[in-house]
Amino acid sequence: MPAAAATEQPLWRHSGFLILLATGGILAFGSKIYELALPLILYSLTHSSVNMAAMRGIEFLPNLLFAMFIGVIVDRVRKKIWSLWMTALQAAVLCALYACIAGGHPPMPALYAGGFLLMLFGYAANNARVGMVKHALPEELLLPANASFNFVSTLAGIAGPVLTGLLLMLPRMEDALVITAGLLTLSFVLLLFLRSEEQNPSRRRQDGFWRELKEGWIELWSNRVLWQMTIAVLFLNAASGMADTTVVFYAKDSLQLNNASLGIAMAAAGAGGLLGSLLVSRLRSRFRVGMLVTVSALLVAASYGLMAFSRSGFMLGCSLFINGLFEMISNVSIWTFRQESTPHRLIGRISGITGSLFKLAMPLAIYGAGWISQLAEPSLVFIAAAAINTLVFAGCRFSALWRAAR
Repeated sequence: MPAAAATEQPLWRHSGFLILLATGGILAFGSKIYELALPLILYSLTHSSVNMAAMRGIEFLPNLLFAMFIGVIVDRVRKKIWSLWMTALQAAVLCALYACIAGGHPPMPALYAGGFLLMLFGYAANNARVGMVKHALPEELLLPANASFNFVSTLAGIAGPVLTGLLLMLPRMEDALVITAGLLTLSFVLLLFLRSEEQNPSRRRQDGFWRELKEGWIELWSNRVLWQMTIAVLFLNAASGMADTTVVFYAKDSLQLNNASLGIAMAAAGAGGLLGSLLVSRLRSRFRVGMLVTVSALLVAASYGLMAFSRSGFMLGCSLFINGLFEMISNVSIWTFRQESTPHRLIGRISGITGSLFKLAMPLAIYGAGWISQLAEPSLVFIAAAAINTLVFAGCRFSALWRAAR
């Protein structure tokens, strides 16, 4: 298809977008199933909340330890082929875990290793996905495409409580792993039909691994706006992790909400995220990306403040709705700007480096939030998160990020 025709083609008639949306939606729901199923399986086997929490914590490790290295590898390979391999490996791990659990008395290290590999391969596929979007779609479609992708991901998040209920109804919890493997296989088949303008990496000169990683750091450092955005997101994610860790405990312990009221309040965050994904394209056409990210940081801070002073499920739900709305607007703007401002040959490295930095402070922030809730008041966690976001707003307002024109 000629470039001009691709440019004029509406998003929803673009075959590459439809395939990426379908596969992304399947992977989002599939990953949500195994992310929920594995801790529940561990709990059913051991009746230990510690083991259950440990499995949840594993999801941070691949991003923190390997993200930037995966980025170098992704830039060296054909991203479609890489994504197919990662999807196939996830399906294989799920089948191996099912066989291990169905055999009876599976060793805990094997389950933890399986969970780690699932998260690792999942992140590796997602990194390549960022590059595939950039290669498969013209630049003017990146923003609405990312908004649609995040809409589907948010929808999968909202479906979390429903999926949990369905999983608990299964005769055997490990059957969920086979279901997920089937979804991944479907995604694999659909991805085979994706057409991409990606250059064959064998035709590109490749430097040494560490030199290529250094090149990614140099590119990030030279992109002043993206670098400032990355530092801002590091702190914004730390605040978000603190609040997300505390909100359920706060709702149950301080507000004494029952499960139904808590479920409605948590769904409000997803509803806000869905609305944000629908509004972001229109907002981006009227405001600079730096303004959206900066103002969103302040409005998310306001949502944390409202959480701290919530005295009912309704107030908590309102605060979560505002939080989900402006976090989604900020996230889509950031991810799209990263794609737009990064050269094709460096997209994997930039995605890996920034992805690692984005989550760098989260484990410590989450751990600190737990201690604050235990030794003092959970509401203080929300106040601390609001303070972090307010400081980020002040720093961004007087930086090059605020003036970012794209």
